[in-house]
Amino acid sequence: MTDTRPLKGRVALVAGGTRGGGRGIAVELGAAGATVYVTGRSSRTAGPSDLDRPETIEATAEKVTAAGGTGIPVRVDHSRPDEVRALAERIADEQRGRLDVLVNSVWGGDPLTDWENPLWQQDLETGLRLLRQAVETHVITSRFVLPLLVARKSGLVVEVTDGNTARYRGSFFYDLAKSAVIRLAVAQAAELRPFGVAAVAVTPGFLRSEALLDHFGVTEDNWRDGAAQDPDFAHSETPAYLGRAVAALAADPDVMAKTGRALATWGLYREYGFTDADGTQPDFAAHWARNLEEQYGPLGDPL
Repeated sequence: MTDTRPLKGRVALVAGGTRGGGRGIAVELGAAGATVYVTGRSSRTAGPSDLDRPETIEATAEKVTAAGGTGIPVRVDHSRPDEVRALAERIADEQRGRLDVLVNSVWGGDPLTDWENPLWQQDLETGLRLLRQAVETHVITSRFVLPLLVARKSGLVVEVTDGNTARYRGSFFYDLAKSAVIRLAVAQAAELRPFGVAAVAVTPGFLRSEALLDHFGVTEDNWRDGAAQDPDFAHSETPAYLGRAVAALAADPDVMAKTGRALATWGLYREYGFTDADGTQPDFAAHWARNLEEQYGPLGDPL
């Protein structure tokens, strides 16, 4: 019989769990039985972040609990070392030093990304701000949280990215940020290996986030209508798909065999057999090969 709660008793931190892929990961870790600390800047009590979106850490934590886990919201600005240090101390105190999974999913770079201009025509401070938001926050978080995993000599670090190949992602600072977090996984894997802790990067395909649904003017109930504006949207996947990929990795007793690799939902579903929320198994790499490769070239080999 398949264990439906393989992460019962485990403790996870999803940094940047307010919405999108982070929310999907937090909820699916909860569905697998984990206690999940959900962090971010958007809170019912403190108000929204500068993204000014309606999603909150409290709402995500409630979804974690409703899924079968225990959700704990903590408002944290991951660009502030003092706040991240306090978070690590709180987890250590409340969980008696236990942390099994760290997910670095802080992003918030969409409004900072310039898709139109080359580097020499972009606003430099905006680009550097994107890097601070999307890369520096991950470094700060790992700096203060990794000691919890090292002390237990087990666990998993997941760096959430976009794409798992060296292919250019279409905008200088965006590409640099998403490539850099893959390298963060590689570097952490090398330093954590002696302690039995794995580190990987994981990418979704075409992620159907709350912001993307809003962009197409659809909801999750009628999301396919968005394909009229972008045919590729018909091959998108929900944040739950990414979440189930991460939950499967966290429950894999042989996850150390994957440490240092850049992984994707379109490869992991074949190995672990999980489905998206609607029971399908989207494979964006296959869609790319069939429909986009001739125009844009191959995705490339995994890093």
